[in-house]
Amino acid sequence: MNYQWYPGHMTKAKRMMQENIKLIDLVIELVDARIPMSSRNPDIDELGRNKSRLLLLNKSDLADEAANKRWTAYFKARGLHVLEINAKSGQGLRAIQGIVREACREKIERDRKRGILNRPIRAIVVGIPNVGKSTFINSFAGKACTKTGNKPGVTKGKQWIRLNRELELLDTPGILWPKFESREVGRNLALIGSINDEILQMTELAGDLLGILLAGYRPMLAERYRTDIPEDASVTDVLAHICEARKCYRKGQEPDYEKASQLLIDDFRSGRLGRITLELPQDGKAQDASSPGETKGIEETEHE
Repeated sequence: MNYQWYPGHMTKAKRMMQENIKLIDLVIELVDARIPMSSRNPDIDELGRNKSRLLLLNKSDLADEAANKRWTAYFKARGLHVLEINAKSGQGLRAIQGIVREACREKIERDRKRGILNRPIRAIVVGIPNVGKSTFINSFAGKACTKTGNKPGVTKGKQWIRLNRELELLDTPGILWPKFESREVGRNLALIGSINDEILQMTELAGDLLGILLAGYRPMLAERYRTDIPEDASVTDVLAHICEARKCYRKGQEPDYEKASQLLIDDFRSGRLGRITLELPQDGKAQDASSPGETKGIEETEHE
């Protein structure tokens, strides 16, 4: 299956971001901690050139803890401010304000020298679909969230969200990019729900997921579905085990692989399978987590 999806409205959203970037001091980019590289829109680096940057590893509670540390070290080594968060629970959000000040220290100092005091930092929040941007903004803002008036040069109708005296946020629609650079990137985006499920073949997607899980997270499969998985089990064998464990049958007691596939993917997305990371930093790029030697007890060592 070729994983590609780029609805027309995303072109308009990208254009809006390009128009607004000149007003921005800081780019806050959310990625999914389970696929930190695959969930980064490559257009953001160009868009955020010469801007302060903060990368938030959202849904870090769903990702392998040791892998989170490796990715944090990886991005810090490349000059980004990085923080693990869980926007849904609020974990890590209290640390953001201090990191924002650190990221924008030069801007704050320039303002001070010019006699400009108390001008809030203006940040744009970017990320792909389903990475948790709206949840992040709502959790970060809380009930104190108020909207300020339109800013000069901002497209009519755009509103800034004032969090406090120090920080204003501009939300943006989630956008992908026109062509994914590899099948693995498209697969990873499909697995976390950033591509419309209606255009996907869920049994094939589940097969791709099982390939990764069998290589590095086999005990989680066995525990979740309470079944022994032989070392030589194929993807179809495992789906049959899941059908039996969850009573996924068609008429005549035929295994319902489609239903089992959806169940497996839902269990992964929700974290019911456990903390799973699908890719790891390797040689300056992401490496599939199913590659030999890169899973099964990820070592807690910093990359590079």
